[in-house]
Amino acid sequence: MATCPQGHDSGSDDYCDVCGAQMGGTPAAPQPQPAAATAAAGGDDACPVCQTPRAGQFCEVCGHDFTGGGGGVPLPVRGARWEAVAAADRTYYEKVVAEGGPDAARMAFPPYCPERSFGLVGEQVRIGRRSRARNLAPEIDLTGPPEDPGVSHLHAVLLAQPDGTWTLVDPGSANGTQVNGKTVEINTPVRVGPGDRIHLGAWTVITIREGTP
Repeated sequence: MATCPQGHDSGSDDYCDVCGAQMGGTPAAPQPQPAAATAAAGGDDACPVCQTPRAGQFCEVCGHDFTGGGGGVPLPVRGARWEAVAAADRTYYEKVVAEGGPDAARMAFPPYCPERSFGLVGEQVRIGRRSRARNLAPEIDLTGPPEDPGVSHLHAVLLAQPDGTWTLVDPGSANGTQVNGKTVEINTPVRVGPGDRIHLGAWTVITIREGTP
């Protein structure tokens, strides 16, 4: 059982199951906000969905995008033209274990992991593991079984673009994200398309494919 910076006992080692604070971190100091932004957010620039104080582009509790998912640019209404297919990648798993991460000793490659397909629909598609304590239910839910212990509750977010493409953002996952073998910098959008492979956690790979128009 881990203890968060606020003193809560948490069953999760990335974010506190009680208050949502990042484990091993320190309470974030409030950032000054323009008067207009403060007024629009009810006086403290809190998340309009769950009222958690803002600490970045995405709410650390529910994943709300404070920019509106497209900077105010109208997005086309469309169905699942693309899909994300999640599976297990033994080669990536062996690389993670060889690098000796903090959780490498307790990571085991699943003996069976069926492919799971998720349609990319809407303005944002969150990737992670659901959490009742944080009221988080990501659109690409990797809770399992089998469950990848290296996947954060809110690990990454796919953002729809006005031209019909998608970008990937890692808002600060505990173990990082890779696209086609390259590490994604935190809060730096990376364009993805059919054929691209997103690696995260201990053994998870998500492949972007052409879906049903």
